[in-house]
Amino acid sequence: MLVLLFSQDSNFTKHTDLPDLPACFQLSVLPWAPCIFLWLTSPFYIFYLKRNNRGYIMMSILNRIKTVLGLILWIVCWTDLFSSFHEMSQNQLKPPVYFVTPLVLGMTMLLATFLIQFERLKGVQSSGVLFIFWTISVLCAIMPFRSKIMNASQAEVSVFTMFYIYFGLTLLQLILSCFNEKPPLFSSVVTDPNVCPETTAGFLSKMTFWWFTRMAIKGYKSPLENKDLWSLNKHDSSELVVPNLLNEWEVEKSKAQRTVMSFCPGAEPNHVSVSPEEEEVLLSKRKEARQPSFLRALLRAFGPYFLIGSAFKLLQDLITFVNPQLLRMLIAFTKQPQAPSWWGYSLAFLMFSASLLQTLILHQHFQYCFVTGMRLRSGIVGAIYRKSLVITNEAKRSSTVGEVVNLMSVDAQRFMDLTTFLNMLWSAPLQIVLALFFLWQNLGPSVLAGVAVMVLLIPFNAFIAMKTRSYQVEQMKYKDERIKLMNEILNGIKVLKLYAWETSFKQKILQIRQKELHVLRKASYLSALSTMAWTSAPFLVALTTFAVFVTVDVNNILDAEKAFVSLSLFNILRFPLNMLPQVISSIVQASVSLKRIQGFLSHDELDPESVDRRNNASGNKYAVSVVNGKFSWAKQDQAALDNINVMVPQGSLLAVVGHVGCGKTSLVCALLGEMEKLEGQISIQGSVAYVPQQAWIQNATLRDNILFGRPYAEQKYRCVLEACALTPDLEVLPGGDQTEIGEKGINLSGGQRQRVSLARALYSGADVYLLDDPLSAVDAHVAKHIFDNVIGPEGALKGKTRILVTHGISFLPQVHNILVLVEGRVSEMGSYQDLLKQNGAFAEFLRNYSLEDIIEDDDMSIMSNDPENPKKMSRRRRCSERRHLESPSEKKELKVEKLIQAETTETGRVKLKVYWEYAKAVGPLLSLFICVLYGCQSATSIGANVWLSEWTNDALLNRTQDRVHMRVGVYAALGISQGVLVMFSSFTLALGKIQAARKLHQTLLDNKFHTPQSFFDTTPIGRIINRFSKDIYVIDEVLPSTVLMFLGTFFASLSTMIVIIFSTPIFALVIGPLALIYFFVQRFYVATSRQLKRLESVSRSPIYSHFSETITGTSVIRAYGRNTAFVLLSDMKVDENQKSYYPGIVSNSSSRMFSVFTVCFYGSSVSHDLQKSVTMSLNWMVRMTSDLESNIVAVERVKEYSETVTEAPWIVKDKQPPPDWPPKGNVEFIDYSVRYREGLDLVLRNISLEVKGGEKIGIVGRTGAGKSSMTLCLFRLLEAADGEIVIDEVKISEIGLHDLRSKLTIIPQEPVLFSGTLRMNLDPFEKYSEEDVWKVLELSHLKKFVSNQPSKLELECSEGGENLRCLVFKKKKILLLHQNGTKLGKGFGACCVNIKKTLIMIHKVLVLDKGKIAEFDTPTNLLAQKGIFYGMAKDAGLA
Repeated sequence: MLVLLFSQDSNFTKHTDLPDLPACFQLSVLPWAPCIFLWLTSPFYIFYLKRNNRGYIMMSILNRIKTVLGLILWIVCWTDLFSSFHEMSQNQLKPPVYFVTPLVLGMTMLLATFLIQFERLKGVQSSGVLFIFWTISVLCAIMPFRSKIMNASQAEVSVFTMFYIYFGLTLLQLILSCFNEKPPLFSSVVTDPNVCPETTAGFLSKMTFWWFTRMAIKGYKSPLENKDLWSLNKHDSSELVVPNLLNEWEVEKSKAQRTVMSFCPGAEPNHVSVSPEEEEVLLSKRKEARQPSFLRALLRAFGPYFLIGSAFKLLQDLITFVNPQLLRMLIAFTKQPQAPSWWGYSLAFLMFSASLLQTLILHQHFQYCFVTGMRLRSGIVGAIYRKSLVITNEAKRSSTVGEVVNLMSVDAQRFMDLTTFLNMLWSAPLQIVLALFFLWQNLGPSVLAGVAVMVLLIPFNAFIAMKTRSYQVEQMKYKDERIKLMNEILNGIKVLKLYAWETSFKQKILQIRQKELHVLRKASYLSALSTMAWTSAPFLVALTTFAVFVTVDVNNILDAEKAFVSLSLFNILRFPLNMLPQVISSIVQASVSLKRIQGFLSHDELDPESVDRRNNASGNKYAVSVVNGKFSWAKQDQAALDNINVMVPQGSLLAVVGHVGCGKTSLVCALLGEMEKLEGQISIQGSVAYVPQQAWIQNATLRDNILFGRPYAEQKYRCVLEACALTPDLEVLPGGDQTEIGEKGINLSGGQRQRVSLARALYSGADVYLLDDPLSAVDAHVAKHIFDNVIGPEGALKGKTRILVTHGISFLPQVHNILVLVEGRVSEMGSYQDLLKQNGAFAEFLRNYSLEDIIEDDDMSIMSNDPENPKKMSRRRRCSERRHLESPSEKKELKVEKLIQAETTETGRVKLKVYWEYAKAVGPLLSLFICVLYGCQSATSIGANVWLSEWTNDALLNRTQDRVHMRVGVYAALGISQGVLVMFSSFTLALGKIQAARKLHQTLLDNKFHTPQSFFDTTPIGRIINRFSKDIYVIDEVLPSTVLMFLGTFFASLSTMIVIIFSTPIFALVIGPLALIYFFVQRFYVATSRQLKRLESVSRSPIYSHFSETITGTSVIRAYGRNTAFVLLSDMKVDENQKSYYPGIVSNSSSRMFSVFTVCFYGSSVSHDLQKSVTMSLNWMVRMTSDLESNIVAVERVKEYSETVTEAPWIVKDKQPPPDWPPKGNVEFIDYSVRYREGLDLVLRNISLEVKGGEKIGIVGRTGAGKSSMTLCLFRLLEAADGEIVIDEVKISEIGLHDLRSKLTIIPQEPVLFSGTLRMNLDPFEKYSEEDVWKVLELSHLKKFVSNQPSKLELECSEGGENLRCLVFKKKKILLLHQNGTKLGKGFGACCVNIKKTLIMIHKVLVLDKGKIAEFDTPTNLLAQKGIFYGMAKDAGLA
């Protein structure tokens, strides 16, 4: 009908200088268009508002005006209707449209008025639906508005007047809809001081991202800080996102469980008739069926929101194809001299409007995709964190900390990256099909030749995708291994330095890194082939199509219209063809990540019901009971505890004793539900407090560590400090109980950490206390104080049920009952006297301990034993050791110092030297060669375009046939050479990126192994791991692809400019101002996005630090029931990170949007095609520059940690001591003083001391006296401030650190085990024979334990040595036999401490006080002098 209408009135509408639309069209289609839109969208919109109620908005003046105007519009429309009825009653016949249109408009105005009020009740501040409705209404009324003015003389006054009232009111409604209502009552906007402006932004502001401008201006004026960031939107926060994902995951798991049950309904134990083979098949099938799908959970949790973005993408794709059709009409217009000029302007305006609309819609699509990605990451990180709190010990073996950190950083990031382009999976084929459809219309069946080229490329790319996936899996395996080992190295860096093992472990890391890079290189070469194929694809399609078109038929002439319309369609085709390999690659990577995350989330969890905590039997006299218990560390392991029957009466104290490895710690873990319960029952009445063997301390204040989330009660708190002997320590700690404790209690001694752990338990006020050897790390006199005041029959816990694992035989007479464990079974249980009378395992245990005197419960050190925590080198510890000499004012001033300083961020532009650093890592010549290759590639592209332009000119000169073969041949040569150059540039870039990745990682690794210990004491491990995981990942994979795209875009922009200036020289005048505008836009927005990227990188480290801290303390967190609190803390850190990520993505959209608007308005004076090319090129240029600067921040951060201060060289060539040094073992301190850092007080002052070879010296002193400092000085972990240490006539300050440390032996109080074999842990350099190793194990009382293991010396130690925890932390004597190193051990130290019998074995005792030598003589003489040493011995009950 419309076609007929226009064909009849073509002279009236088009072929005239004063065009107009037919009256029928103006009265029907134009007014109905907005009405149809509103009636179609209203049901969905009302449903959406019902589901998303944001609160109630009080009626404002704005709302009243909009409502009144809506009602007036309804009256105006129906006045028109009644007017028509009146005229009909006057026998004036009118067409039906005069009745239908006012009726429909009136009903629509009522609906709009209803929506105004409904939105107010549902808390909508700005309505998108109504804004679009009023916009369409105004646009559709513009033509009738013009017509009525043109025909004013013929129009009826009433109709004329009513229409202008209608138009005015509609325009007013449109203007009013640009303004916002007030926020709803009780919304977060009112309460949040830093709310995100997006929540209150209007529809227009949201569509154009104008609400972000305030932050962009602030970021441009001065570098953004954390306080400038807005709060995260509620619906993006972990509080809502994570539970939503976990609910869907639970649904998936329950479905999978039901599938298993239905698959094997007879899976009861009575299926005796099934053969073993059938059973194996059944089990394998069940295993296959059991795996729940994490992908489905993700789709259900985040799919609906993502689909909105997909709808925007669909709309944008359809609009993309409007421009080539308008271009065709524009070229046709230029061929018709008689065509009116307004038609050309209209087409140009329509092309401009289409570009503008396309840009608006595209960026909305990106916004939805980015937010989905952000939510995905929050959800995945939250789910992984929650899972890590409850996985079994068996699962921990397969999923190490390194792997889980990778799941959180790399794998979650891959999902985030994928969401941006996931829609291309359906959009690319749609665009290709539409492009081919329009090309068919333009060039006919010749297009099939181009289709054939694309079809041929599919198997090639499928092969590449499959290979890439396999490489991806392999690469992630090596990445996990590297991060896991790096995590262990950083945790045990002190031990590596003391034993001079850095070289061995560095080689291990580099070996893994080499394998990782080898796989990355293969993947990069595949990627280069893929890039070549897809870059050449649009050209090959164009070439084959044009070649076939001009050769199949003599009449087929390639004129300008066909060539340029086809080229614009081929350019549309270029984007989906270029994007497809990236999307496929991202999907391949994400599928690997999906499998890994799904595997981790499907791990078995600890059974919360394994321990019966129901306090149902209030009259039950047993607080803890185990009946026929059988427990193992993993389901398939042999039982660690068997036939355990224990009944612990309410309020009693039970001691658990036994030899090393007999299962004491295992029993405590079984009571906590940490082990697999194979048989039996466990019951615990009431709440539980747990003190682990190795104290777990958080990076928080001392008070927070003790309170552990409970409210502060001063009286109770003071009593706890007194009972746990912590009051004296508070006096020497710089900030008292507000002193910040470093990671893993770095600035506390071993004894202090154990007392804090005990204080935490005591403060908790629990009913049952599980104390796993809490007295092993404290001084003898402190142990006695704690037993008397806390644990013992008269201590603070009397009346509470206590289970105490101990080696302290002196306390056993005071306990109610003793349980003796032998090889995982209960040997005896009874009172002290009863067990002595039985003369069984307990009596033998007492005899052995009396004979061997292997009691290591003390904090007093000797040279070869480091009982104070080796990690107390930090600033706080240093402060505490010099605190006695400071005035109160100094003390007060130091309180504000923080141990762990906030991570620093660079500000301003990324310095050029950072780019130069990356270029140097790639190789300066190679970098230059890559740029030259990209330049040549662009030159061939320009050549191909110019050649095609010449080719089309042949049609005008009628020289088509005689030049066809030459034209096709040269065009093909240019295109193929472009493809070859693309391949070469991709290959050279792949070589360069591998070289850069290797160099940057190696420099970082070298520096970290040479970094002094003080750096590790004050830097959270998560911060360093962040560099080795996320930043190295960016350098390995993200940055090279950004550089590739940047170079491609830069040279494409350059070639576009050259071509346009060549074809339209006048454009050279426009290009200068245009480039300036773009430069300003780029500077304006990049300043903000770059700083946001830095803040995002910095706020990522605490996520990993907190996670690492949580993993080591999961048993403590679970025992105290603090899971929820730690989950909230993790969520808070993730949200803090997303706070800087979210404005970053908006910044990118906002900058691109601003650029497009500028060029669209600027370019409206230039021809559309030029404007389109320039816009696209410059737009991508802004985006790529922004991305490059954002990603180069990773190089900046790695560079920062590659340039930290290093310690002395490991080997000094001209000062190497003789191979047999030290021959005697004489040690001399000459007027020796030391401080921890420049500007701090001395911790050892003027120490002068000589020790002869063969002498055994015990060093004693109170906490903070300087015992550990003296040990650290021997190993040069602290460098001298004054004086010298001489060992056998060699000044240790002159020789290399490895030459020194490899000749000394130390037994740290907390030895670190690395994952690997036991043999590797004892002898990483493989210097010694198997006999030597067995001899060491025998001397360390471990031979029996190790020989009982099936794999003997090849016994696998789990990460952190968890499966050997009880054994290692008790014996503390796993030593490496250094051939000559032991001479110093023999000559200068002994492995014994200050127990009564040991004192007889020690030749001399050195007493330190406030960093000075207080006493130095034989133990007998010192006891006789009755000085400091006598006082300490008396406190411990030894004098």
